[in-house]
Amino acid sequence: MSGLLKSPKVLTALVVALLVFVVSVAGGALGNEFGGGFLGSPIPHIQLPAEAVIADELFPGFHLTNTMVTTWLTIILLVVVAFLATRSKDDVPRGIRNLVEAIIETFLDLSTSIAGAEKGRRFFPLAMTIFLFIVTANWLGILPGFGTIGRIETLEEIVEHKEHQGDEVHLSDIKLQVFSGGGSLGLMLPGSVDDVISGSEVDEEALEADDKQAGVLVPFLRSANTDVNTTLAIALVAMFMVHFWGFTTLGFLGHIGKFLNVRAGPIGLFVGILEAISELARVISFTFRLFGNIFAGEILLVAMAFLIPLIGIIPFLGLELFVGMIQAFIFSMLTLVFATMATLSHDQEAH
Repeated sequence: MSGLLKSPKVLTALVVALLVFVVSVAGGALGNEFGGGFLGSPIPHIQLPAEAVIADELFPGFHLTNTMVTTWLTIILLVVVAFLATRSKDDVPRGIRNLVEAIIETFLDLSTSIAGAEKGRRFFPLAMTIFLFIVTANWLGILPGFGTIGRIETLEEIVEHKEHQGDEVHLSDIKLQVFSGGGSLGLMLPGSVDDVISGSEVDEEALEADDKQAGVLVPFLRSANTDVNTTLAIALVAMFMVHFWGFTTLGFLGHIGKFLNVRAGPIGLFVGILEAISELARVISFTFRLFGNIFAGEILLVAMAFLIPLIGIIPFLGLELFVGMIQAFIFSMLTLVFATMATLSHDQEAH
């Protein structure tokens, strides 16, 4: 250890790391209490439902939300990658085609090892699609610009929404960020930790005189899987296909008999009802496992960026990359396992 400390390169790296750490602490919300805060920004408004990126409805009852935008970006990205990976017809794969083929072959081998050669190839397209969509959407959510660029929702809009929902409005409880410049585009800029006021402190004339405006940032981009509607949709598609394969493999009576087994007597009927409840529990588990992990990760990144910008967020970015891939893998593997179980009769399951 003492030998390493004598190395100029090691000492330089340690000094640089220490300086970055000190600058990060001084530039965040912690340092703001002592006159710093030059890198920090106010903690964004966090809510469970997806936010509308356009104030007006596209058509009656329909808003374009930020998670919807990210979902389409994910789909477009996957289509582009698929096009680039399949346009070459060379016998020896190169570049992105080599990477994509390696991923697909690995996943196909895993599918056949779990479900068998025939069923594995049958279930593979859905499991692979779920994995690619979820991991891509999760990894997109940590890119710069997610949660920091969006439209400015004014105090009037916020009050109108609360009144429409039947909530009691207290202006002093509404926290707003002060943005520079006019227009509806807002940015979370470094050094704006203190640019926060309550709704009761808003003075429109004074803000206009300083070329500023107060409101809440509604980000244009938000990770698709932080919206419970997205994770629920994936779970419903997965379980629908699981039971579709069950019906097509065992027949209607063979598959439904797992849940309404009258011939096995009261105990068999009760066990079947428990299995039916477990199928519903799988949808709920699928939905909230993915949603909870990704939403919690986003809040963690926001909190660390608020407290310790730069260095404080780096280890958690790596953690989110890992968690994003693991959650996608778990979702797809459970879909594969459930599909395999659904295509087995009671006698085969017992065997």
